[in-house]
Amino acid sequence: MEKEQFLEVYRHSLAHILAKAVIEIYGKDVQYAIGPQIADGAYYDFVLPEGKTIAESEFEAIENKMREIIKRREDWTRKEISKAEALEIFKDQKFKKELIEELPEDEVLSIYYTGEDYVDLCRGPHVDNSQELMSVSYKIHSCSMAYWRGDAKRDQLQRVYFYAFPDKDQLKEHIKLIEEARERDHKKIGAQLDLFMFNESAPGMPYWLPRGWELYQTLLKYSREIQRKHRYTEISAPLINNKKLWLISGHWAHYLNNMFIVPGISGTVKADAKISDVVEDIDDPDSPVKSEVIPAGSIVYNRENIDTMAAKPMNCPNAMTAYKRTNHSYKELPIRYSEYDVLHRKEKSGQMNGLFRVQEFRQDDDHTFVMESQIKDEIADIIAIADEIYKTFGVTYRAELSTRPDDFMGDIEVWNRAEASLKEILDEKYGEGGYEINEGDGAFYGPKIDLQIKDALGREWQCGTIQLDFQLPHNFELTYTTPEGTLEMPVVIHRAIYGSLERFIGIIIENFKGNFPFWLSPAQVAIVPIREDHNEYAKKVADLLEENGIRVEADYDDKNMRTKIKNYKTMKDPYILVLGDKEAAENTVSINVRGSNQQVQNVPLDKFVAYCNKMNRDHDLELIQNFE
Repeated sequence: MEKEQFLEVYRHSLAHILAKAVIEIYGKDVQYAIGPQIADGAYYDFVLPEGKTIAESEFEAIENKMREIIKRREDWTRKEISKAEALEIFKDQKFKKELIEELPEDEVLSIYYTGEDYVDLCRGPHVDNSQELMSVSYKIHSCSMAYWRGDAKRDQLQRVYFYAFPDKDQLKEHIKLIEEARERDHKKIGAQLDLFMFNESAPGMPYWLPRGWELYQTLLKYSREIQRKHRYTEISAPLINNKKLWLISGHWAHYLNNMFIVPGISGTVKADAKISDVVEDIDDPDSPVKSEVIPAGSIVYNRENIDTMAAKPMNCPNAMTAYKRTNHSYKELPIRYSEYDVLHRKEKSGQMNGLFRVQEFRQDDDHTFVMESQIKDEIADIIAIADEIYKTFGVTYRAELSTRPDDFMGDIEVWNRAEASLKEILDEKYGEGGYEINEGDGAFYGPKIDLQIKDALGREWQCGTIQLDFQLPHNFELTYTTPEGTLEMPVVIHRAIYGSLERFIGIIIENFKGNFPFWLSPAQVAIVPIREDHNEYAKKVADLLEENGIRVEADYDDKNMRTKIKNYKTMKDPYILVLGDKEAAENTVSINVRGSNQQVQNVPLDKFVAYCNKMNRDHDLELIQNFE
């Protein structure tokens, strides 16, 4: 059996074993919902009798019961039954009944018996006998609240997760990886290093603290340096725009529920007004209807009014507007408009996750306007930029090509030529078969290349994207004058390398475990005078470093030297300079290097500054430890 099939069958079968164990422990009144396999194991959703909750202290008892069930070596029997038979079998299981009732009357369903006392509605496949699971290793690791079918208005369930692997060694290795990932959690490290915070007054919108904002600005500076070398120009546009813009771009029709709206004003209520037929969610047919009283003097807002505004979720329409301000010739193309403006996108509260999923963010965004004949060269240049940037951060990446979807817009021949250009670029760069093709997964306005980076733990993250767009130039009626004097529509290339800066920062926090390269560290050098009478020399050192653009923090207070050093080590500063009589007399520094318990002594100050300048200039990944 192939590995993927092995994992799918065995993990899914173990989910049934878990459900059987929970029923045997907590009683036959347990309601069991669904139990799919996932990337590293499986889960099952339950409602226990009398609202009982499964505690972590009970995990071991459930695992032992699972082992006991497996040792019974029970046969697994598959049966095909009618909808009516299924409703009878699961008459006491509300979640199973709901799933069955939604099926057509003539549907043939399959069920699996594990032994004779546990049955589940399932397509399979599964093992033939529980003894096949005896060598498999598993471990319950968490129990959380979930909603039936992901709907917050439906039943609350207890979701029990477990890891499952073919043997003990693979399970141990995975648990070790999970523990390492927890140690690298960007939310944990972000708090330790005082980089960012969140507040309930702005859900999913990070507050960038001084150290984190320094890191953020360094990323922006580096991006701008690279783009300047590749002849990009930068624009900035309003953060909110009138509804008219979003109607033209298509966002009003396709993205409205993810936008923050400032509705227009229809007027003021003259007297108390009672409004009936109010529902919380118009898309939910089961949403209860109620009445609301609007007090006199209240302003009546209406997002259908033409004075309605919306915070921009994307920069694209602003770039189109900037391009359209004047006539353009083919001689000007490509025109590259990079943009780092703040974007806002509404997310469900349960989807937000630290910096990885936020409601306010910036992108290293760009919209490049090209002739069709320029697509290949322009995208090749974008990939060269991605190579340079990702190499600087020490991460590898792979490319994916997403092709024309069924609901594509525009001329199919243009699509064919665009896809051929992208394939040619990727073939030349990575070789045929050196990248993944996602058939039909492109945007409706054009094919795209996604760049998946791999971090220190081997996890993949989708960051960079290169998208061809034939639709927005059409919507905004963009043109350029050809050599023959006719008007043609440009193609737009949407491009990002970091992607969301917030998300990228979360990724690199975890990748480096907060031990950032020198050039990226919020504070690069910490200065610790041994006594107050060494402050004068310490300030001289700090001034010289700052004159060279090196980020410095110093503690001139009359505190214990070891306490100062410990504080700076906690903040993971790359270098801590300890300055006393000898250093002041000889114009040298003694250096504590991050990650080393040894102190490098008698380093001439000018040499240390030169090394710091080199690391900033070359964007070195590793800290210099030998200053000879």
